[in-house]
Amino acid sequence: MMNLKPEVVAQLERVLGSVEMLLPKMTKPVDWSTCHAANWRRHSFSGYLEPVKVTDDTRLDQLLGVEDQKKIMIDNTRQFLKGLPANNALLWGSRGTGKSSIVKALLNEYGNDGLRVIQVEKEDLIYISEIFTAVEDQPYRFIMLCDDLTFEMGELSYKMLKSALDGSVYSAPENVLIYVTSNRRYLLPEYEGDHLGGKYVKGELQQSEIQEEKSSLSDRFGLWVPFHVFSQDRYLEAVKLCIERFSQQLSQEIPMTKDLEMAAIKWSQEKTKRCGRTAFQFSKNWVGKYLLR
Repeated sequence: MMNLKPEVVAQLERVLGSVEMLLPKMTKPVDWSTCHAANWRRHSFSGYLEPVKVTDDTRLDQLLGVEDQKKIMIDNTRQFLKGLPANNALLWGSRGTGKSSIVKALLNEYGNDGLRVIQVEKEDLIYISEIFTAVEDQPYRFIMLCDDLTFEMGELSYKMLKSALDGSVYSAPENVLIYVTSNRRYLLPEYEGDHLGGKYVKGELQQSEIQEEKSSLSDRFGLWVPFHVFSQDRYLEAVKLCIERFSQQLSQEIPMTKDLEMAAIKWSQEKTKRCGRTAFQFSKNWVGKYLLR
């Protein structure tokens, strides 16, 4: 056996240590029979699926003020689960209005029917083909969820998602749908100058090339599902629902009083938004103070 000098051995150990850091992390395959959701975790030149425990127990019937949106997403997801034609979906609109909550509620509703969710960050969309390969042979139906997604023009992840939606070599297998949530309908920032350069063709105003490109990604989603801020009545309904949920969880009766309603309205005004998130945050604050008395 060759005798190596100590300094050579030390150098080899450093090289091997550096190489080991670049290799994919050794992980067990996700057991989708017991795991309903996973995150894609980047590691060096690739990544892996990491199982996550679903702790959000939101149910579809608990989401108020989004009845039309729920029906669209329920119908599309049920079609998908039955192997029928279904669309990729862009859920867009004001923050805190229930976009992500609907997807979580769909998983809670249909997880036992074979629905699974893989959450992917924007930066990791460059690995979209590897994600598809990891699940295409599984006997489950997967929603690839990109939450709170926005892009800048020219980003590689933008181009990869566009190609996947376009049916190119990166297109999703038949057991994967893409659901995206965003505050922006076009997923890209809009500037005043974007609308310059439009022209009339046979009396009809055509979009500028910049605006045309910005809408091209959104156009590739079969479903556009808009979410808007609540009316005051619907906001108070959402507050009431949250209060009732806390009452059940804590086994404490918390009355819905006029003082509570006025405080909820004042809270929404300070937050400058009436939505489900605001209702939930107010309810936590109110219930905590009420039970601390």
